[in-house]
Amino acid sequence: MINLYYLCRLMKRVLIITYYWPPTGGSGVQRWVKFAKYLPEEGWEPVIYTPENPEQLAVDHSLESEIPPQTEIIKTRITEPYELYKNFLRKSGHSKEAVEVNPVNAQKKSFLQKAAMWVRGNLFRPDPRCMWINPSVKYLERYLKEHPVDLIVSTGPPQSMHLIGMKLARKTGLPWIADFRDPWTKIFYFKHLSMTRATERWHKKMEKKVLDQASAVVAVSPLVQQDFQMMTQTPVELITNGYDECDFSSEVCKEAFGGPEKDFIITHTGLFASDGNPTTLWEVLAEKCNKDERFRKLLKIKLIGKTDEQICASIRKAGLTENMCDLGYQPHAVAIEEQRNASLLILPLRKEPEYKAVLPGKLFEYLASWRPVLGIGQPDGAMSMILNTTKTGIVLNWDDKASISRFINLCWENHLNGTLTVEDTDLSQFTRRELTRKMVRLFERTI
Repeated sequence: MINLYYLCRLMKRVLIITYYWPPTGGSGVQRWVKFAKYLPEEGWEPVIYTPENPEQLAVDHSLESEIPPQTEIIKTRITEPYELYKNFLRKSGHSKEAVEVNPVNAQKKSFLQKAAMWVRGNLFRPDPRCMWINPSVKYLERYLKEHPVDLIVSTGPPQSMHLIGMKLARKTGLPWIADFRDPWTKIFYFKHLSMTRATERWHKKMEKKVLDQASAVVAVSPLVQQDFQMMTQTPVELITNGYDECDFSSEVCKEAFGGPEKDFIITHTGLFASDGNPTTLWEVLAEKCNKDERFRKLLKIKLIGKTDEQICASIRKAGLTENMCDLGYQPHAVAIEEQRNASLLILPLRKEPEYKAVLPGKLFEYLASWRPVLGIGQPDGAMSMILNTTKTGIVLNWDDKASISRFINLCWENHLNGTLTVEDTDLSQFTRRELTRKMVRLFERTI
C-alpha cells in the first residue's frame, strides 16, 4: 500500500506566497484556502508561505478545517508598522471603525489620519508589508534548495507578495504566476494614499515590471484582465473567485419561499465600509415602512461582518433602528447560512469609479445562495455582467431611487405570495473545484 507521504512526493509542488491565511478571516483568505483544498485532487501539492504574526482584522478558526491535513505551511515573522499606526490612532481618540473598517477611502479624515496616509503611501512601498520582502526571499531561497517546487505563485494584495515572487523567481529560475485578487495602481484607494508623483511613478514602474517578468498573470475580473493585457505581453488569464459546493450542500434554496407572516429579510455579509453606504436604499425602505405597516413589522435588515458605524448610523437616521440586526463578524459557515435564509441579498459597491471593474468575492456565494441579489453601483460594471448573465439579480445606480423602489416593491410582492426566488441557472463554472481545475491547466502550461 502506498502511503500518503509517498503520494505527495509523486505530486508536483507549488509554492503559494500569501499574506492572508487561517485563522485570519475575511474575504482575502478564501481564494487560496479553497484552491489549496482542491489542488491535491488535481495532482498538485500546495506549499503555503505566510506570516507567523500577520495583522488580523478578523479571526475565523473554522477556516482551518478547510485545509488538507497534509498541507505544508511555512511561516516566518513579519515586521510591519500598521499595528503601531493603529494603536496611535486609537490612543488619540479615533473610533475602532475609523481605524479598522475604513482606513483608506475618500471620507473625511483627521490630520493624524492624513499624516499617517502620507507616511504609509510614500515611505512603505508598495505597502506596509514591504519589510517582509527581502527576508522572505532569503529564507525561501534556502528552503527551496532542500525542498524543491515546480512553480511559484504570489497572490496580492498586498502587492509585496508579488515582489517576493518576482525576486525569488529571478534567483531560482522557477516559473512564477502573479495572481491579482485586486488591481494595483487602478485599485480604488490608490488615489487616496497622498503619494508624491515620484512614488506614483515607482508604483507604475513596479506594476509593469511584475506583469512583464511573471510567467503568467491571473486576474479575477474581465475588466481587470483587459487592463492588464493592454499593459504587458505576458498572457493574462481570467480565473474569478467562486463558491465551494461543499458549503452549500444542505437541502435549501432553489424553491421560492416567503409568505404574508414571514419576515422579509434583507441581508448583507462581509465588510461594509462607509463609502459603500446605500443611503438611497435606506430612504426607500423607510418610506415603505411609513406607508405599509405590515412591511414595517416584517422587515429585517441583517448585517453580518465588520460594518462601519456610519452605516449603522445611517440606518438609524432613516428610522429603521428596530428593523436592524447587526451580528458583527461571524464564522464563514454562519454567514453562508444567513445568506441562504435571506429574502434579498444586497451588495453595494464602493462609490469609486474604479469599482466598475471589481467582482467582489462574496458575489459568487450570493449566487450559490439562490436568493435575489440587489447590487448597487455601476450598472455597466463587471458585477452587473455576472448578474445579468446568470439572471440572479440586478445592479442599480446608487441614486436611482425610482428603480430601487420598484425592485423592492417587486421583491416584497413576491415575498407575500411565497414566490420570491431566482431563475434556475448553471453556476458550475464558478465552483471552487472547477476553478481549481482551470488554475491547474494554467500551472501545467506554465511549467
